[in-house]
Amino acid sequence: MFVAYLLVTLATIALNTAAAIADFTRAKFVLANSAELNLPASWVAPLGALKAAGAAGLLLGLLGYQVIGLAAAIGLTLFFLCANVIHLRARVYHNIAAPLAFLILAAATLTLDLLR
Repeated sequence: MFVAYLLVTLATIALNTAAAIADFTRAKFVLANSAELNLPASWVAPLGALKAAGAAGLLLGLLGYQVIGLAAAIGLTLFFLCANVIHLRARVYHNIAAPLAFLILAAATLTLDLLR
């Protein structure tokens, strides 16, 4: 069970780190997606900071700070649940696969963390 937790958590850390970097560098696709969802461009960096904090918290959880890792998994799950709700409310379905995949990874990390 620990191996599954480790692999899923590492994938979640890697993808959220990459997403945070894309937010911080204001990648063209990030700004286009933000505009399509009617989110102000000024929100991109703070949302990236939340992703980075979640990734860092998961890493700390792997390093022995289990409560921080659990809190990060909960936070990322809630974050991407909200991201999917925003996509649904804005009726932007063509690119909902990405936030859905992030939600599934975060929820899997949370579930495996609770089971170990």
